[in-house]
Amino acid sequence: MPAFAEEAAGPPAVERLRGLSIEELANVPVTTVSRREESLAQAPAAAYVITRQEISRSGARTLPEILRLAPNLFVAQTSANSWVITARGLSGNLADQAFSNKLLVLIDGRTVYTPLFSGVYWDMQDVLPSDIDHVEVISGPGATLWGANAVNGVVNIITRRSDETQGLEVTEGAGDQERFAAVRYGASLGDAASYRIYGRAYRADDTLTSTGAEALDRWDRVQGGFRLDWSPSDRDDVSIHGDAFKGSGVTSGSMSGGNLAARWSHATEGGAHLQVQAYIDREQRGHDLTGGLPLWVDTYDVDVQHEFALGARNDVVLGGGLRQAKYSLEADGGIGFVPARGALNLSNVFAQDTLTLTSSLRLILGVKLEEDPHSGWSALPNARLSWTPLPSTLLWAAASRAIRAPTPFDRDVVETVGGQVFLTGNRNFEPETVDAYEVGARLSPTGRLSLSASAYYNVYDDLRSIEITPVTFIPIFWGNRIKGHTSGLEAWGSYQATPQWRLSAAVNLLSESFQFKPGASRILGLSQVGDDPKAQAQLKSSMDLGPAVTWDAVLRYQSRLPDPRVPAYVELDTRLAWNITPSLQVAVIGDNLLHDHHQEFPAPQANAVPRSVLAELRARF
Repeated sequence: MPAFAEEAAGPPAVERLRGLSIEELANVPVTTVSRREESLAQAPAAAYVITRQEISRSGARTLPEILRLAPNLFVAQTSANSWVITARGLSGNLADQAFSNKLLVLIDGRTVYTPLFSGVYWDMQDVLPSDIDHVEVISGPGATLWGANAVNGVVNIITRRSDETQGLEVTEGAGDQERFAAVRYGASLGDAASYRIYGRAYRADDTLTSTGAEALDRWDRVQGGFRLDWSPSDRDDVSIHGDAFKGSGVTSGSMSGGNLAARWSHATEGGAHLQVQAYIDREQRGHDLTGGLPLWVDTYDVDVQHEFALGARNDVVLGGGLRQAKYSLEADGGIGFVPARGALNLSNVFAQDTLTLTSSLRLILGVKLEEDPHSGWSALPNARLSWTPLPSTLLWAAASRAIRAPTPFDRDVVETVGGQVFLTGNRNFEPETVDAYEVGARLSPTGRLSLSASAYYNVYDDLRSIEITPVTFIPIFWGNRIKGHTSGLEAWGSYQATPQWRLSAAVNLLSESFQFKPGASRILGLSQVGDDPKAQAQLKSSMDLGPAVTWDAVLRYQSRLPDPRVPAYVELDTRLAWNITPSLQVAVIGDNLLHDHHQEFPAPQANAVPRSVLAELRARF
């Protein structure tokens, strides 16, 4: 299917290009499943790839909106600048201070979850949508290769090389709920190097309370950055990139930060591949607009990976890494850490072997040994078996183990009410664990149809609970006295109805069963684990209405949330775009069009999401 508004190798910078066919989509190269490049069709995991074409045609402006395109994620907007995003349940419960913390998110290999509670501050993560090459979304544990906190899934956002974003691009959009503007410029530095720089400003207006009143949670941010790519030889690639941002909101307060990352890749004559990556990251945020910054985190990370063949049947990946996160959280509003400052040192080594048993049967065995400062060394194993009885058919099964490592929020938090300690962390808090069992299939019966399905059964133990102090009741404290299991089915497919029209459909079913362990206080109930829909569904349509006009729409359904109860909803997002000239495009984007507003997560901790319409203008030179 043709795409639109994509860069060519040189000017003119906006022209219609032929998009990926169904068959080509099935063979998109991915790296997150096995930490080495393989085609999606051969990747033995529940993997969905959000392509550059899909991002562009959706009109998504932020990373959470982009991730909503993945059928194997649960995405709920809770305010103008905050979201709950998870895979396979356990979304948490904001009223119980139980946050979504079991999804590992990376941007070009840089981990962006906060080590303070293992969740993600989504308002502090931004990438220009047109700079994204693709997003790999893996539902299911990925701890063997990516470490603790890859409990229920891994999201890997991979940006484009700078030589693919040459020239000047200017984007501006405005509507009743948001306004944004971005400028990006890329150029070459001789025959072997290239660069790009960019700047972006974004503002989101108020969401609504459950009664329809303005929630007064509007916010804005500005961000700038660069990327430099250099190929000093035909076997070496160097990439250096960084970003800096600053923002503020009426209720979210101030935020700022920056990062700098460098990666070197080297291919040997024998086909082996070595990669070294290092990055530093600074994030800070406050709870008011006076310049106070009660929270900051500095992260330093280095990671080494070596991929090589061992004989004719074994493909081996070895690696390891070191990370230090220094942090400070000053007491604010009665809650803080004791001690207020600290340093978290993590180290890991991992190995994985892909063994070719026959021409159609592969066995993958791997293990990561990871040491965190609170629970010591943990073994995170993984075993996968894949069978390709036909070139267009993949059947796979997997068993794996993952943990969510203890954080300062689990161990060191202290909350006071009226001058009295009400809640404390637990210095004996144990890692939360999951043992996961999965089966799946991926097939392309014709060149116009692709299907993917996976079923899973996850067994959880030592999940965080609220416990009471004997006799005095308070302070209450965190414990590890919830266990249980989840099971579910994820399925999606795409059909090329005509050369100009593609349809996609998806369904995501979830069943959860949790219980308190002996000795638990049982206060707050089991809803503290998560408030998750039992069913989600999507129907997407992408259509070319002639040589210069495209129309895309997504109809999405979410079943009710059980406790606290949130009604089910159906919503429609759409985008109509017109390439006025080869270098100029205008689009109209509508989100949540079926209702004036709707609730996606429980009130009052979450606000209602309003209908929005905006116009976007994009020019490339």
